[in-house]
Amino acid sequence: MNKKPKTENRKPSPIRIGTRGSALALVQSNWVKAQIEEHHPGLAVELVIIKTSGDKLKDVPLAQVGGKGLFIKEIEEALFSGQVDLAVHSLKDMPALVPEGLVIAAVPPREDWRDAFISHHYPTLSAVPPGGRVGTGSLRRRVQMLHLRPDLEIVPIRGNVDTRLRKMAEQGLDALVLAAAGLNRLGLSHLSQGFLSAQEMLPAISQGALGLETRSDDARVRELLTFLDDPVTHTAVRAERAFLARLEGGCVVPVAGLGQLQDGVLHFQALIGDLEGRNLIRGEITGAPAEAGSLGRTLAERLLDQGGREILSQIYGRPL
Repeated sequence: MNKKPKTENRKPSPIRIGTRGSALALVQSNWVKAQIEEHHPGLAVELVIIKTSGDKLKDVPLAQVGGKGLFIKEIEEALFSGQVDLAVHSLKDMPALVPEGLVIAAVPPREDWRDAFISHHYPTLSAVPPGGRVGTGSLRRRVQMLHLRPDLEIVPIRGNVDTRLRKMAEQGLDALVLAAAGLNRLGLSHLSQGFLSAQEMLPAISQGALGLETRSDDARVRELLTFLDDPVTHTAVRAERAFLARLEGGCVVPVAGLGQLQDGVLHFQALIGDLEGRNLIRGEITGAPAEAGSLGRTLAERLLDQGGREILSQIYGRPL
């Protein structure tokens, strides 16, 4: 007599999250992991730590070695190869154009978009005396600080928060400027003396937001992530990233932008600056949230026509 085969209750395949191994990257990825496990009980989620080129080149300014895309290249390769199913990025590290075959499946609610001021001696950036030395690893911050305070010396400094704090002491810096979002996620918000306003320091494109990247043909994972997508944040960063894409920009270009939804209207402000901070070209545009991408591109064209094209053509070494 033939026995009927036993039916097995197979568990769904685990979701593998590709992430950098830095403290901040792990905090962000573990948060996503916990959210998925809570929303989808019984689904296993694993972290796969991947060392990126940006992690290996620790003491070279990003603008000299290819920009922030160096923090995601190897992780995207792991997505393409099937080594991981999902990547968690700081969205500001992602180039404006996502490779064909990949997609930003979800953008969770944004953390604080502001830049934080850290100093053992002074309460604000304006209080730092002439000749003071302020550390940052960001060309965008350098340009805006020099525009505000051309009397300051801006010192290039890279690394995680602990490394930058150590370098501040070792190099005798008067202050640091770091992203508030990173401090908050690491539980280090107490280190900040305060925050720089949008007028003083417009943030990096998508600063404070996470981008959850998957393969575009992986319907299962995309569906699993739907609950994590925040329409307000996703709309704001869509305008910001469209602006960046039109400028063909990245870490090597001093541009900044911030989208905000207020009473159903999208407000987007942005700037282009020259490398020495002498000339900042700013603008703002408002419109319907559904037109986010168009608004970003329109403001980019306006700033290009107001002098941004000459600035960027000089930086790129070619016409824009």
